[in-house]
Amino acid sequence: MKQILEEELKVIIKPFVYALSTILIFFALFGNAQSKNNNWPHQKPITVVVPYTPGGATDTVTRIVMEKLSQRLGQNIVIDNKPGANATIGTGQLARSDADGYHFATVIAAHSVNPHLYELPYSDSDFETVTQMAELPMFLFVSNKLPVNSVAELVDYGKKHRLNFGSSGTGSSAHMIGLHFADENNLEMTHIPYRGSAPILSDLLAGRVSLVFDPILVPMPYVKEGRLKALALSAKSKWPDEPTIPLMTELGYEDFDLSSWVALLAPKNTPKTIVEKIASEIAIILQDEEVIKKFTQAGFIPKASSPEELSKLIATDSAMYKKIIDKNQIKKQ
Repeated sequence: MKQILEEELKVIIKPFVYALSTILIFFALFGNAQSKNNNWPHQKPITVVVPYTPGGATDTVTRIVMEKLSQRLGQNIVIDNKPGANATIGTGQLARSDADGYHFATVIAAHSVNPHLYELPYSDSDFETVTQMAELPMFLFVSNKLPVNSVAELVDYGKKHRLNFGSSGTGSSAHMIGLHFADENNLEMTHIPYRGSAPILSDLLAGRVSLVFDPILVPMPYVKEGRLKALALSAKSKWPDEPTIPLMTELGYEDFDLSSWVALLAPKNTPKTIVEKIASEIAIILQDEEVIKKFTQAGFIPKASSPEELSKLIATDSAMYKKIIDKNQIKKQ
């Protein structure tokens, strides 16, 4: 009888012991995860991958913001430049990184273009959007060799003479905006991809390149010297120091406010509290007068966003660029 009772008790108690063990394991793991989150960001330096070369526009924005963020968080932030393959090397590295709140990467508008041009080792589902950091308006610069002084005159000239346009590479914002400009005006323009802005500028000054959509920083001094022309601006608002340069939208080009941007991503499943903390800190940083001054000097507009707003921006731009790519029958590489 005693043996029977013991067996029955085992049958009754065993499920409860198993359930209790499961609960204890869950809370142990949860507590460990919470402990790690509570210690963030003081366990180790934060790494921010920049998938472009040091000294470029994306690198400059990243360093300005991360210097301030490091001060606010009380933790070192390491900038890891990983250029190559149209930014897919550095971005791919982030996709493979631990989602522990210590790994981030900056991306630009080309991040929305790449999925339509290349076979990528990652997708948007591999990332958490954190925040936008900057907007980069694109000016329409024209060679002095062209006998035009307005966008209307440029279009009229382009219908009679074959034009070309430069960009910093296939899939860049300048490439996409140039294609969009040609599409909007039914122009046939030859795209000439370069490695960076410096060689474009040289050929633009020499008249070997007809036009380029480019940020203000490098070409504008040559406009001041009368060696180039700035005909318009692709952005949502005018550049404060150049109020006489019209917006493309003011010239009758609806929805022609394409610009580049810089944003921050994290690996998928990075804790939401950390993502939101970084986003809120950067929003504060972008109101700093010193940061605003540095951004303006570099041709950027400080612009923060919520993670959700950044996700929407990437999706909207992706759909827009897909239309441009499909219309121009650019094949995926």
